[in-house]
Amino acid sequence: MYGTSERLLRLLSLLQARRDWPGPDLADRLGVDVRTVRRDVERLRGLGYPVHATPGVAGGYRLGAGAALPPLLLDDDEAVAVAVGLRTAANGTVSGIEETSVRALAKLEQVLPARLRHRVSAMGSAMLQLGGGGPVIDAEVLTVIASACRDHERVRFTYANHTGQVTERDVEPLRLVHTGRRWYLVAYDLGRDGWRTFRVDRIEGVPAPGFRFTPREPPAEDLAAYVSQAISSAPYAHQMSLLVSVPAEVLAARVPPTAGTVEPVDEHTCRLRTGATDLAAAPFYLAQWDYDFVVEDAPPGLLDRLARIAERFASAAARS
Repeated sequence: MYGTSERLLRLLSLLQARRDWPGPDLADRLGVDVRTVRRDVERLRGLGYPVHATPGVAGGYRLGAGAALPPLLLDDDEAVAVAVGLRTAANGTVSGIEETSVRALAKLEQVLPARLRHRVSAMGSAMLQLGGGGPVIDAEVLTVIASACRDHERVRFTYANHTGQVTERDVEPLRLVHTGRRWYLVAYDLGRDGWRTFRVDRIEGVPAPGFRFTPREPPAEDLAAYVSQAISSAPYAHQMSLLVSVPAEVLAARVPPTAGTVEPVDEHTCRLRTGATDLAAAPFYLAQWDYDFVVEDAPPGLLDRLARIAERFASAAARS
């Protein structure tokens, strides 16, 4: 059982984690009855948190935006600074915190008063960021998608694929994944009846949220590895699998997730799944790491190319 103060903090955390909460569900999570939940909601309102209640069978509680920022120990200037900082971090300014920044930004903007939203937007439009090797995504696009992932809401957007073909997509979003250079959305494509990985920078405009949906079983337990596989080898005409004589963490530091998927085999060996658009360039790509490897699975012609290039280089070294 939680004490009153602990229970209020726990209740506030639950209200921020999901848009709508039926009263019985909150009571079950907190280990109390529905009447206690109602009293705790009134306590939160007394502290300034705008908790809205909807009566009826399908009713429940929702944490909304009020006339003033709830007491998060932040004044207006601090709240604007945090929001702008999160938007900047979401675009990859600091490596490793992009996804966390988007989730935090979605929570903050859920309760941010309108007057502060205007200030955040004004500061964002006045800031210019130099290119860092990847496309810059509008923070509003990321927060809309992140909120839809959290609240299990369908989204509709216009999408341009790698060939430039533009289509309308209706999807059930699962998760945003950042690779260090780009943002990807893992979602169930209703029009194509299957899981897809979308580059967020190819989404035109701000996606439009729609109806709620019941979450499906994810396409993989490790979504980071799933996205890495989808964007590193699956799109290429020539795919290959190699056993590399080096620990997985060593090779992973050299191979970005957009170029291949690294799987540990044992403490001295790992497996690399990768691909190539041009088979002629593949041998030079494989030679750059300076590690021994064995080809497990290769497209027709790759082994012959490796042998010919090895002979050519060995002859050049002998005659030089």
